[in-house]
Amino acid sequence: MKTLIIGSGGREHAIALKLYEENNQNEIFISPGNGGTHQVGTNVSLKTHQEIVDFCKLKNIELVVIGPEQPLVDGLADFLRQNSILVFGPNKNAARIEGDKTFAKNLMKEYNIPTADFKSFSKDEFDEAVKYLQQSNFPIVIKASGLAAGKGVIIAQTFDEAKNAIDEIMNDAIFGEAGNNVVIEEFLEGEELSVFVVTDGEDYVILPPSQDHKRIGEGDTGKNTGGMGAYSPLNFVNAELISEIEQNIIIPTLKGLSDKKSKFNGCLYCGLIRTKDGIKVIEFNCRFGDPEIQVVLQLLDKSFYQLLKTTAEGQTDENAVKYNGGSAICVVAASGGYPDSYKKGYEITGLSENSEEIKIIHAGTILSKNDGKINLLTNGGRVLNIVAVSKCNDLTICKKRAYKVLSKVDFNNIYFRKDIGIKGT
Repeated sequence: MKTLIIGSGGREHAIALKLYEENNQNEIFISPGNGGTHQVGTNVSLKTHQEIVDFCKLKNIELVVIGPEQPLVDGLADFLRQNSILVFGPNKNAARIEGDKTFAKNLMKEYNIPTADFKSFSKDEFDEAVKYLQQSNFPIVIKASGLAAGKGVIIAQTFDEAKNAIDEIMNDAIFGEAGNNVVIEEFLEGEELSVFVVTDGEDYVILPPSQDHKRIGEGDTGKNTGGMGAYSPLNFVNAELISEIEQNIIIPTLKGLSDKKSKFNGCLYCGLIRTKDGIKVIEFNCRFGDPEIQVVLQLLDKSFYQLLKTTAEGQTDENAVKYNGGSAICVVAASGGYPDSYKKGYEITGLSENSEEIKIIHAGTILSKNDGKINLLTNGGRVLNIVAVSKCNDLTICKKRAYKVLSKVDFNNIYFRKDIGIKGT
């Protein structure tokens, strides 16, 4: 089996590692990969859609897995399918569920999918947006409609904060073209959860729900990030809640996308919140969440590869994987200064070997050769994911294991939250 994984982050390393552990005869290529992915496959540099197609034909690649949202929104899956290459990931139309929040919110409104009340504004409607804020309750949520690497959401506590946020997004373009349209929506209170739905557009498999820690600071304070940690399973999720999610969210969303000529094939990420009025959608994404997938993959038995491949073929195997009864926690080690400016190129030391209980997942890392010596250096905001696993579903043990390993890891200006998973223990 030959597989090509597109991406360079922790998600892609975690997927590559899972496929390697399931079958180390699976020849895995990662483009571009990072400083850790070479341990389970071969890093290759493929810069254009055509280069990817040419490589797949040259190497007889049997399955392409697209990790990040940007190439999906850019239509890479469409281009691969046009060239008869099997790919896991939605087409450009379906990827709008993440790439265009205005499209997603309007879809939810049309198909009665529970979500926060909202209104969308173009960058030419700044004055109208300000008037809307003057009539709103606070706190309130401001979202750049396009892709902003998980950082385009601002929770404003006051009118002045909200006005400043839309001014920066619309007029100062702090998120570039992603802020050409802005969604303003009510603030929802409750327990958040991430639910990954692997689907061919009709049949689907729900993977074990997880919880992300999006804020940079402990106690869920500070700016939004791409994610500072995650854990699974969640003690408040039961069969009744899963049924509610299926009936009220998954089924109508897949129907709505299909009706809009956007039939979904891949992972539909449902970012949800359990409120006093029931489960509601915070956001949809068109790919596996990072760092949530790093923990979810540790809880799957049988064949994740089979799940990906059958979904790509249009016939999701609903029995391809099963929950193994365990638990896992992921703690992200980041560069000091993230999610704002930070320096990179610092040497990383103190990493342990992977085992059944500990997985070291690389994200923003790179290998550098200097005077004949190969060093592992920081190369991003989120640098490493320390994942700890308990086969007996004990999150307290996971937490202790993760932080014990992390205490030995070192690089200049290392930063990590010390409260990951505390809600679940």
